Amino acid sequence: MPVTSLPVSKCQFPCQPLVEENTLSLTQLQSLVASLASTAYSQLFGSQSVGKHVRHIIEHYQTLLAGYANAPHVDQIDYEQRPREEALEENPAAAANTINALRSALHALSNKPTDTPLILNYPVGHEGHAYPLASSLGRELAFLTSHTVHHMALIRLLCDSLSVTVPKDFGVHPSTLRHWRQHDH
Repeated sequence: MPVTSLPVSKCQFPCQPLVEENTLSLTQLQSLVASLASTAYSQLFGSQSVGKHVRHIIEHYQTLLAGYANAPHVDQIDYEQRPREEALEENPAAAANTINALRSALHALSNKPTDTPLILNYPVGHEGHAYPLASSLGRELAFLTSHTVHHMALIRLLCDSLSVTVPKDFGVHPSTLRHWRQHDH
């Protein structure tokens, strides 16, 4: 549905479609992770592995959910301040369980308004000074969709190297999937 203009201060659409896009990607990721042996999951290709990408994805969701849960008192999100839990990159069962918990936590955001304010701390420069940038729950969920799909596309390439078959739509952005459906791809 095309939108011609939106009021800047109030855009109270529910987050449900954004949550659904994220949940779809996480469901695909969880299914793949649950199917991999630990050796394949943690197999290094240079400095990369499926597990390292999965951990990176998981920790971005954890960061958003923690920032949202603490709003408005500590409504700041800093994606660079992640715990970097090695267990999530080495143990596919632990990662799959964590992804399942993330999916449940995301569902709780479905009826929240997209314009729920958040502050994104964005570090820049060599000193790492963080710039507080105004954001919203909807904007961060949209970011996480693209971020997750980007890393899933990289995971797809690693799976090709591991001779692991992934579904055709794994690591494909929802906008591309919509385009494919419209053009009978």
